Amino acid sequence: MALLEVNHLQITLQTHRGPAVAVRDMSFSIERGDSLGLIGESGCGKSLTAMALLGLLPEQAQVSGSVLFDGKELANAEESVLCDLRGNRIGMVFQEPMTALNPVHTVGHQVAEPLRLHKGMSARQAREESIALLNRVGLPDASRRVDAYPHQFSGGQRQRITIAMALACGPDLLIADEPTTALDVSIQRQILELIQGIVQERNMALLLISHDLKMIAQNVNRMMVMYGGSVMESGPTEVVFSDMEHPYTRGLFAARPLLGQRGADGKPARLTTIEGTVPELADLPTGCRFHGRCPIGIEACALGTPPPIDLGNRHIVRCIRGGSSL
Repeated sequence: MALLEVNHLQITLQTHRGPAVAVRDMSFSIERGDSLGLIGESGCGKSLTAMALLGLLPEQAQVSGSVLFDGKELANAEESVLCDLRGNRIGMVFQEPMTALNPVHTVGHQVAEPLRLHKGMSARQAREESIALLNRVGLPDASRRVDAYPHQFSGGQRQRITIAMALACGPDLLIADEPTTALDVSIQRQILELIQGIVQERNMALLLISHDLKMIAQNVNRMMVMYGGSVMESGPTEVVFSDMEHPYTRGLFAARPLLGQRGADGKPARLTTIEGTVPELADLPTGCRFHGRCPIGIEACALGTPPPIDLGNRHIVRCIRGGSSL
């Protein structure tokens, strides 16, 4: 049995225009030591999927389907069950380090809290372990700065602190939601190397959420491309990148900014974009959710949700055009 098994997960949110399905028929699994990336534009349902695993969705959200963690059902589970897992067996690095920390508590207090709550450590033991964790994630002079407050640290340092919090209890699954948001390139690389090193060292499962293709390519074994709450394409990372079959995946790849990119006339080339805009949840089209922006869409695309097509090598695409005919 996989550590995490998600089957037909569906999340419905209440909007000012009525109920809207934000995540539709989501299924995946992660083994210990495995890594999975979720990629797509903002609003595609990546973070909502992660929040559903931890029971942190908005109060009026409705969840159906199954979320099995080590054989235990988490979908619509009691809060006490979820509290036992959060920060203990499932750790999460939230996407905004500037707001993920509580400004009125020292960083040492915040790293120590899950140790005292889940591991039953004394205040002294938790403090010593907090210092060790902060040293492990590369926070300079941790023994002195453990009593400092979040506003006294840079963005990169705060992200290291949130990673220390997520790793404090040695979780089986680490969820990293846009872990390098708002950080400069050199700090991004350091943070990603830190996460990868600790995940491999402790044989954790990793769920990495990003809109950055390069980050996904370099840091996960498998990937899922999401749009409008649905998975458009999935498979081993190398296979998907070498043989992108869905028009949306190709559009994302073509839209990457490349340093020094020039057109045929030798002038700086304009950035390639996907035509149209991401619709609001209440305006998502029927059928394939991408068909309104798809360059090869046909009328049949709007009639029903495309079935998954197995292209071999665990490479799955949802497109009525059949993958190989694209």
